[in-house]
This record gives sequence, C-alpha cells and structure tokens, in this order.
Amino acid sequence: MTQSVLDVLETGYTMSERIRSMREALLETIPEVCIERARIYTETYQQNEADPPILKRAKALASTLEKMTIFIYQDELLVGNQASKPRGAPIFPEYSWDWIVNEIDEFHRRPGDKFLIDQKAKEILLKEVIPYWKGKTLYDRATQIIPDFVLKAQEIGAISGRGNITSGDGHIIVNFPKVLEKGWKGLLEETIEKKESLDPRDPDFIKKKVFYESVIIVLEGVIKFIKRYEQLAKLEASVTENPFRKRELENIAKVLDRIAERPPTSFYEAIQLTWFVHLITQIESNGHSFSLGRLDQYLYPYWAKDFQEGKIDHQFTVELLQNLFIKMFTINKIRPWAHTRFGMGYTTYQNVTIGGQDRSGRDATNELSILILKAVGGLRLTTPNLSARYHTTSPRFYLEECARVIRLGFGMPAMKNDEIIIPALMEKGATIEDARDYAIVGCVEAAVPGKWGYRNTGMSFLNALKVLEVTLYGGKCPVNGCCLHTTKTPQHCKNFEDFYQEFRKQLAFYTKCEVLMDAGADTALEELVPDAFCSALVDNCLERGKSIKEGGAVYDVVSGPFSGLANTANSLASIRKLIYEERTLTWEELLTALRENFESPSGQMVLKKIRDKVPKYGNDEDYVDALAQRVMEDYLYELKNYRNTRFGRGPIGGNYCGSTSNISANVPLGMAVGATPDGRRAGEPIAEGVSPFYGTEKKGPTAVLKSVSKLPTIKMIAQLLNLKFTPSVLAKEEGIKKLIDLIITFFRDLKGWHVQFNVVDAQTLREAQKSPEKYRDLIVRVAGYSALFVALDPKTQEDIIRRTEHSL
Repeated sequence: MTQSVLDVLETGYTMSERIRSMREALLETIPEVCIERARIYTETYQQNEADPPILKRAKALASTLEKMTIFIYQDELLVGNQASKPRGAPIFPEYSWDWIVNEIDEFHRRPGDKFLIDQKAKEILLKEVIPYWKGKTLYDRATQIIPDFVLKAQEIGAISGRGNITSGDGHIIVNFPKVLEKGWKGLLEETIEKKESLDPRDPDFIKKKVFYESVIIVLEGVIKFIKRYEQLAKLEASVTENPFRKRELENIAKVLDRIAERPPTSFYEAIQLTWFVHLITQIESNGHSFSLGRLDQYLYPYWAKDFQEGKIDHQFTVELLQNLFIKMFTINKIRPWAHTRFGMGYTTYQNVTIGGQDRSGRDATNELSILILKAVGGLRLTTPNLSARYHTTSPRFYLEECARVIRLGFGMPAMKNDEIIIPALMEKGATIEDARDYAIVGCVEAAVPGKWGYRNTGMSFLNALKVLEVTLYGGKCPVNGCCLHTTKTPQHCKNFEDFYQEFRKQLAFYTKCEVLMDAGADTALEELVPDAFCSALVDNCLERGKSIKEGGAVYDVVSGPFSGLANTANSLASIRKLIYEERTLTWEELLTALRENFESPSGQMVLKKIRDKVPKYGNDEDYVDALAQRVMEDYLYELKNYRNTRFGRGPIGGNYCGSTSNISANVPLGMAVGATPDGRRAGEPIAEGVSPFYGTEKKGPTAVLKSVSKLPTIKMIAQLLNLKFTPSVLAKEEGIKKLIDLIITFFRDLKGWHVQFNVVDAQTLREAQKSPEKYRDLIVRVAGYSALFVALDPKTQEDIIRRTEHSL
C-alpha cells in the first residue's frame, strides 16, 4: 500500500459547507415539471416535417441546447442543467402523451414521486404541445404493431412493457474516454470525414449520409451549448461582488473555453466534460439508467497528473466529485404512473463503477476509487448508484472501505463479482479484454462501456408468479377470465411432472409475449426516435454509419427481467409436496383456499400446512432450490429461441439472455396476482430479484447465498440480491470483518453475481412513515438502486420494512 493510498484512506466521510448547502437546497426542493424541451421539440418537428426522424430529432436537440434556460447554481463548481428548474422534469412528448392528459391534475397528488406543475404549463401542454403529437408518438406506433394478445398479456399482469413503449431506451454507457481523448472538435472532424468519404455506390449511402449529417448538427449544437455557459460564467464573474466567487467563475469560464472544442488537460476540465456528455444524453432521451461507467479509470490519469504536480489535493477532489454527484441528483424524469410504480423514488439509476481489473487482468483499484467512496459516503444521496467490483486479488483496504460505506446505511456500494461477470460476458461474445473492462448499467446489469447497445436489461418484465397462477386455472386469468393460452387444468394432471409441463407451456407462451413486446417497442424506437448524439458516442456507430437501433453497437444482447422466482419455486414446492407426494392436500382444497385468500378456517389450515411443511427458497434446501433453478433454466431455454431486431445487422450477439433486475416492479407485479400456493396473500408484492420472499428465509444470510448460488448465474447479464441488516450488526470492526468475509465467500467460492445491503431497522422506517419531515434524507436500498424513503409510495415502503433482518 503506497503512502498516497494511506493518505486517501485517512480522508473522512465529509462534505464542505458549499456542498452541504447545495445538498440541503435540493432536498428541500419539490420537483416540478418543465415544458421547455416539449415546446422546442414540437416547434422544430413542425418546421421540419419532411425530414427523416433522426435528422428531425438532431435539429430538435440542437435547438433545445441553443434555446433552453441555463443557469449556474450559487457556489457550484460544475455547470450544466437538464431543465429550467432545480430537479425539474422535462416532458418528452415524442414518446407518449395520453398519460399526460389523464394524469396532469394528479401529478402533485401521487402517493409517491410527486411533481408540481403550474396552470400556465398545463395549458401550454394541453393546447399547444399535445395536439401535434396525437397519433405520432412511440406509444401510438408500438400499440399499433404489437400483437393484441401481447397487449392482453400485459393487461392481466403476466408481462409489463410500459417502460418500453412510453419512453426511450437508456440503459447504456457511452464512450467517455473517447470524448476525453478527442474533444468535441475531434469527434466533429471524424464525423465530417466519414460523411465525405461515403461511397455513392453503397446501397445505404443515403441513410448513412443522413446519419452523419444528424451527428454533425448535434455536435455543433453541443459546442454552442457549452459556449453559452462560458459566456454566462463570464457575465456572472463580472457582476459578482464576492472576489473569491469571481475567481471561481473566471476559472469555470476558462475550463469551459477549453472543453467546448478541445480535449481536457486537467482533472477539473475532465470531470466537467464528463458531466456535459452525461447531461446531454439525458436531454436527448427520457430513457433512464444512463451511467458513467468506470469513472475511477478514465479520470485517473488526469487526477494523478494534477496531484503529482500539486494542482489538486484530496479535499478538493472530493468536493468536485460531490459536486458531480449533486449534478446527477438534479436529473429527473416524470413518467406515467403505471411506469413510475416499477421504479419508485425519483430514481434514474445513474450508475458509477469502481475497482475491479484492468483490460490486462491486473487490479485496477487506485486512489480515485477510494476518493469516490469517500465522496459518496460523505454526500449520502441516492445518486450515483455506486457499484464496487470485486476480484480475488482486490486489496483488503478497498474492501474494508466499501464495507464502512455500506455501514453508513444508505445502500451503497452494491458489490459486483468479476469472477462470474467476466466469464458471463465472454459467454455472450465479449472478448476477454472487453469483459474485464465491464461496468454496471443502471441497477445491476453488466455491459462493456462504449460498445454495448441500448437496454442490455430490457424493460419488458415477465411475472413468473402470474404465469403460475394462470396455469392453476388452465390458462385463464382468475381476475377477468381472459384466456390467452389454454392448458390442462391441474385436476387433470396425474403427477407433479405432468403439472409442471403445463406450467412450462404457459412459461413458453408468456416468454414469447415478453419478447414480442420488446421487439415491437424496438421497431417503433428505431423508426421514430433514433438518437444521433448517443449513437455517435457508442462504437461502432460512426464506423458503420448506423444508429444504435440500426445495429451500430459492437455488442447488442438484451435481457428480459424475470420476476417472482422465489414465490414461483415455493409455490411449486407446495404443490409437489402437499398434493402429489404427501397427498395431505387436494387441488380443490388448495384452489378454494386461494380464492378465499386463506381467510376461511379451512384456508387457514391450508396456510399452516404450507408454512410448516414445505421447504422455502433461501434456506439452502435443495428440494426447493432445484425448482428455482429449473424454472430459470427453462425460461433461459425459451429465450434462446429469439433474436432482437439488430440480429445480423452488425453487432455481436443480437439475442436475448436472462436478468432478474426488476427494480421496484415486485410491488405492482404482485398487485396483479391473487393468493398463491406459497402462502402469499392476494395483492402482496412478489419477491424481488433472486432474493427470498420476506419472512421465509430462516437460516441466516449464508443459507440465502447458498440458495442463490445454485441458479444458472453465468447465463445471466444481471442478477439482483438484497440482504438487510440492523445497524448494530456492523457497529463494530468485528461486524465489518464478518461482512467482508461474507462477501468474499459469496463471490470467490459460490460465484455470486451481486449483493447489496440495507443497514436499517424496521423501527426507524416506521418512525419515518409517521414523521416524514424528520427523515427527508433517509435513504434505503429499494432493489438495484437506493431512494429517499419518504419519496416512496406506502406499498413500496411496506415492502422494504417487511424484509427479513439478518445477523452475522
């Protein structure tokens, strides 16, 4: 361990008064709707009706960057805003509009994720903006081309693709190092050269020409955007009476002058440029999970040079990092309530990844890795969603620092395992060098930064427990009687294997529905809302003259989030054991108990048998764990039959794989399912990710990890596991040591993908429900992300409270 690392480790978890003031101001701000982008995009589309969509969108983005309100927060060191108001949420009308009309008067009355909107803004949206977009949006197109039976599958709750068909893709990491290396002018020159060297004999000459023209328009707009801030900084410097702030503003102007066109030469310039890259992707598209990738790797050369030359110290580094993270916290999106319920807490899933290996397989931990941990620990906000990579030679001091930040109790960092993720990415076609360079996108999904297409974790959720429920009724939904795929009723199944095969048929059918939902959304996204800016920053779009959706990325593998695994396995275990093996329960008795929600005396007896006699997933019981493994294997087998819309068009992959990253979808997905054979009551949340269903894991965290390790993890691209501890468990150094040993055992020996921790007790959460004003900055881990507890809706709050609290 070098002296420099020792010095970094001694840095505390603090924030300057500047950062504290900015943080407090944002926490006190109620998010508002901003309509500037909506008006500018509408006007630009109206003026350029004949343009191809990508060219029209490029002009609209450039116009927005030219005309939108810009400002510099008091005392901030990094500049650039997404909307006209702090934490403002722009409207993106090109994706969908009907929900705005239906919900606009309810934005401020939502049970969670509330937004203010003034009357004038309402009138502009309803009278000037939305009328133009009727019949022209992503949602309009997607719902026209997606088969009716797929939309009905969504109506009954077996799948949900609302995020696909009402918003952009997101779920991506662009090539930040390339922008830092070349600067905007270098990228612009490269694009112009590509355009001028096009061969007219190429059958795609016209499409490629339009693509390059769109990129040129956007990059020129970006340069002007940054120069606007430079002029604003100079103006504010000229009028401020504070000499210290005057020097800061003058320095900001110099930084902006440099990065408006040229590559950065300092850490300050590099981090400001990084923010602009990230910010503009968020203005271009309303997709979420745009992530920064390996921040500690591509910013490190700038930091190390400045540090060695005495131009920066640890304290100012942390302040700049925290300023960046506060800027990320200002990013906000408003979505339909039906979509919002799947990701509660104003979350935008902006991930930062630290640690791990470099492209040669050496440990990549550096001083900046630790300083990022210090900055996140001191700031304690929901953003960034911090991921810490582990491998067998990760330094102990790094793991200890991760554990100490986890002990602070706001759910970060989430831990990721190189020992399984690197082989898993190679299994999907990545080179070993690219696989070693992976970063986390959004929640827990892994991708190669700057080379992977959109949405490596899809937004079309499969509700496995709902699939099991319809199997219990021969394919019919017990709520509305809809039957999309008929199978035998369970009374006609002679044995468990016979019943399982009927479930298998339903699983195959609804997997098809999930993929077709995804394909319909992708087709509409490619046709109507291609993104020139984001595509320009993903390899090999410029080389191929294609947008990401046309097949421009190096890799393009998409997964569908699989939800409710624990409940499904537990339900199958109940059926096998009680009905077919012990024969202590009949199908009639079970179905009657389910219809009565276990409330009758006979239903209570059935419930007692389920709870007392049947092994539950999460306790290292092969009887039920094998069922979880089988269900997941069968789902992955079905996915192998499908290709995404980029297949054969350039990228490596072009197929689907597995994911259990279901964000907070386990709450609304559970609302669509009645009582189930695992003892879960009607409408209750289902289990999230690969976590056990709360209250069913009885043998401690090690047993949970062993159950999870039996799943086909290497075939996944995302795996979500939550564990919850009370603060007293980690209060002493002994607890820190045990936590590190637990992580190492899970990762090194059991080859787990991911684990994250809530360190909070139920009593504190109950108090926060009663007195939210006293707990406005209480942060909890929801699923693959953290959120302000008081911003969550009551159902999601209750889901977190009920999770099992473990000891070490």
